Order: sequence, then C-alpha cells, then structure tokens
Amino acid sequence: MSAPVYRFEDFELDLDQFQLRRGEEILAAEPQVLEVLAHLVANRGRLVSKAELLDSVWGDRFVSESALTSRIKAARRAVGDDGRNQRLIRTVHGRGYRFVADVIEMGARPTPASQEIRYCVSPEGVRVAYAIAGEGPPLVKTATWLTHLDREWHSPVWAHWLRGLAQRFRLIRYDQRGCGLSDWEVNEFSLKAWVDDLELVVDSVGVDRFPLLGVSQGGAVAIAYAATHPERVTHLILSGAYGQGRLARARTQEEREEAAVDLEVARVGWRRDDESFRQVFASQFLPDGTAELWHAFNDLQRATTSVENVVKFLEVFARIDVLSVAATVRCPTLILHSRGDLRVPEAQARQLAALIPDSRLALLDSRNHILTENEPAWPVFLAEVDRFLS
Repeated sequence: MSAPVYRFEDFELDLDQFQLRRGEEILAAEPQVLEVLAHLVANRGRLVSKAELLDSVWGDRFVSESALTSRIKAARRAVGDDGRNQRLIRTVHGRGYRFVADVIEMGARPTPASQEIRYCVSPEGVRVAYAIAGEGPPLVKTATWLTHLDREWHSPVWAHWLRGLAQRFRLIRYDQRGCGLSDWEVNEFSLKAWVDDLELVVDSVGVDRFPLLGVSQGGAVAIAYAATHPERVTHLILSGAYGQGRLARARTQEEREEAAVDLEVARVGWRRDDESFRQVFASQFLPDGTAELWHAFNDLQRATTSVENVVKFLEVFARIDVLSVAATVRCPTLILHSRGDLRVPEAQARQLAALIPDSRLALLDSRNHILTENEPAWPVFLAEVDRFLS
C-alpha cells in the first residue's frame, strides 16, 4: 500500500518517495529531518513529546536531545520556518512540538521514473539507500561524487547514464554514506567504510556474481572490492577512475604544495557556500558542457549533502591509494577514460591499465569527466560496455 502525500501551504511531503517538494522542486533535506517532519505532520494538531520523536526516528539508538533540536531546526529551515516565527512547527517548552498548519492528506503521487528505492542498515546503524532499475543481468555501480538516487534519475547530468545502462541491465546503485538519501551524519568517512557499504548493498539485493562499474572516485571502491571479493566480481569497468588521490600521488615538494593548496581552496570555497567555487567544480567535471548543464550540476551538488560532509569527502578522496591492491585484481577489466579529462588526468588511467593484469584501456575523444548525452563519446562508451560484457 502506498504511503500518503501531505500538502501544507505550497509544500508536499511525499512519504512514498520520501521527498519534500515545493511545486516540481525537490527540496534538500537529510533523511532524519524528513522523518521528524513526517511524524509531526502525521500527528498534526496534537502535542508530540520529545521522547515520542526520539523513539520514532532513532528507535533504541541512544542520541542526545540536542540531536533532535538540530533536526527540528533543519526541518523548520526546509519549510521556511524558524524558531521565532514558528509558523508551522510550534515549540511547547519543556514538553515537545506541535505541527499547526492546515494539512491535506492525499494518495501517493505516481512516480514518473521506473526505479525502486530501498534501504539497508549497516552493523553500526548507518542507513544506506539503494536503487534498482531495469531488467536482465545485474550491473552494480559504485557510488561516486555526491550522488542522489532520486535527483540523478531526473538530472541532465546523469539521466542518460542511468537510463542507458538500465535498458541493458538490472542496474543496482546506491548513495554512499554522508549524502543523497543515505544518512548524512555518520562517524566514518573512509575507503574501507565505502567498500563495506557496497558489500552491504549487494548482500541486501541478493546478487552473488556481477559486473561492477566504478566511476571517478567510485573506481577506487570498485578496485578494492574486486580485489578482496574475486569470487563475486565477474567483470570490472572503470570510467574516469584513479588509483591515487591528488595528495597520495604527489611526489615532489611542488606537487605536494599544489595539492595542499587545491584542497585548502576547496575547504574554504565549500565552507563559504560560494556558488562561484561550485562553478569551478562544474567547469572541471564538464568543461564542454552547456551553461544549463553547469547549472544542473551545481544544483545537484548543493542539494546532495552538507558543506561539512563535502569537506570530509574531499580530504579522504585526496588520500585514496589503491595501487597495491589494483595489481591483485583477477577479473577482466575495461578502463574507459576521456583523453582531455580535466578532473582526473589520463595518466591515472594508463597507470591502472599497467597494474591490473587482465585489463584493456579505451581512451575516449572527450574532455568531460562525466560524459554528456549529446557528445560522440557517449555512444562509444555504451558500445564498449556492451562489447565487454557480451
């Protein structure tokens, strides 16, 4: 049975799709924030105690009352409310909260996309969202830079990737911890944690043997998983991947200084929530993209995670090093890379091709780190994948 959609003011809270919308715009909010808001809306008009909210959202996990306070603050911010006006969410001091706006409850809105989003939970309690689309043999795609399962499906940056692959395979992908529909507030950001999340997803889906696709930093996760689970990965596809992050591959003092400056500029740019800095990222990922595509990429980045998490991601990415395990990969491997990639140098692809024993390198005529739908390299990419997995 589908969950309801709650409408209040010009907002829609869709519990079936787990989205907060204003018109056609999907508003960014952490999953726990949506859960707090959903419980208040579902119990509108009555006082909801703090204890009830803690039990509803966190269950038997111990969290402080300040965690609830921060989620209430974020929920208010998402719907244009605040602690002073309390237009929608009213505080009853010392007791709890009450949702006071008029609400219309409707049936679930039909989903325009043919993908199914589910959740699994890690041993330490981190909820990881994953999606399944298409039919046929499985293809697992590791998470990459700032994913969002729902927004990607509709984004001009990624939609052609996902639909193109889902037309050929049963595509399985997920949001890495810290972003998208997965939990944002987590204790560990590391290559090991990301590999563990991949293992959690494939075990939850129930696929035993499958080809694995790793794009950009997701390539390092795919390499690490393939090396440690040779019995499960039949084929490995790497696109725009690298074996070492920028700090890890710096050899000279000059390279180390440049890498450190690049990372510090990123920290400052994201912490200031500077749109011009996100534009720099867009131009690196999509140098030949249109202004509309850059704008879509910026919107996707901004809505996918918190600024604090972006900084953590960048710091871990810069130190990734899977060169030692790359040499132990035993499955057939296809390495696809844009010749003029501005984000990840072509040299990284050649290095991986030299290390992975049964690998083939295919260079694509593009400068884009993420191939766009209308460039000639995109159908070449699909043809290479078809030929490799046939």
